[in-house]
Amino acid sequence: MASEKKSRKGSLQIWTNEGKVDVAFLSLVLILLTVGLIMLFSASYVFSYTYYEDSFRFIFQQAKYAAVGLVLMYVASHIEYHFYRKITWIVFIIAIGLLGFLLAVPPMVSGMDVKRWFAIGSFSFQPSEIAKFAIILVFSHLIASNYKMMGKFKFIAILGGILGVVCVLVFLEPHVSATLLIGTIGVIIMIVGGLNWKYIVGGLTVGGVGIAALLLSGVVGYSSSRIQYWLDPWADASGKGYQTIQSLLAIGSGGIMGRGLGNSRQKFLWVPEPHNDFIFSIVCEELGLIGAIIIILLFCALVWRGFTIALKAKDKFGCLMAVGLTFQVGLQAILNIFVVTNTIPNTGISLPFFSYGGTSLILLLAQMGIVLSISRQSNLKKL
Repeated sequence: MASEKKSRKGSLQIWTNEGKVDVAFLSLVLILLTVGLIMLFSASYVFSYTYYEDSFRFIFQQAKYAAVGLVLMYVASHIEYHFYRKITWIVFIIAIGLLGFLLAVPPMVSGMDVKRWFAIGSFSFQPSEIAKFAIILVFSHLIASNYKMMGKFKFIAILGGILGVVCVLVFLEPHVSATLLIGTIGVIIMIVGGLNWKYIVGGLTVGGVGIAALLLSGVVGYSSSRIQYWLDPWADASGKGYQTIQSLLAIGSGGIMGRGLGNSRQKFLWVPEPHNDFIFSIVCEELGLIGAIIIILLFCALVWRGFTIALKAKDKFGCLMAVGLTFQVGLQAILNIFVVTNTIPNTGISLPFFSYGGTSLILLLAQMGIVLSISRQSNLKKL
């Protein structure tokens, strides 16, 4: 607890070389990143050449983003993680401000009727990515500082209000999958922080009723059609069910062993934008069931190792941060795989380390650096 005391006194040392990072966690991150880049190139080169006359467009861009992310991961792994408590509310205000501004202006990405992207010239990013980190940071900070209040309704109501504001703003973009992701992360951190089960049941009930009311009210007009074509994508096989059908065909044609790396047929403009949310279908087609299971196991191992780091953390703040950041990766991977396999409706969520996207990859690697920083402090030798 010495580091927390230093933080309160304002004498926290920001940069640290003390302790060793968790090698297993770092190795899993690098393996997933490497496999993700290989699969991104394999999935994207046909699309890239067809529309941009450059087979390497997406892989070159993603490699640049990965390089920036790795630098930030290295830096973050050396920043004493208690430093983030000092900027908690700054990050939260920025996230809320960007989400609110996004809803107040017309869609910034041409051809899109949703307001998920903040665009400046050719640069674009989703404020919901910042909102995910903001919720993890705010909840970790508040619960670590007031963990004895976790049995008090007033404190739980404050946490619920903060989570509710962020979820509503993201839901109105509309971005249902990000809303589900953020809401679940918040609830998990509260449970790990000592939330009473009666509040869990009550919160899930209120949240479920609220989401159902928004869906039925027509605020998110596309939800009913997505549910309809999730239940029966062949009802509009050449329209709204097309992407799901092509994804399922890719997965099925991969069989047990797959067609082989680079040998996908569905990436030849059958699966729309195969380098984005539906990249896992190309993974299944080329690497087969065996390859898909191995990748899923790598994600499971990453989450397990992250939770191990959380259990070894020197304080509650570090524990909650590690849980939130690693759970985010695992849950996002699960949701993406569920969408690609048509287990849940298509909600537009990327596969961590695999899907194309600069901001999400950079932020993801930076956040993995924070987990490594927590592991570094946990591995300090006791005197």
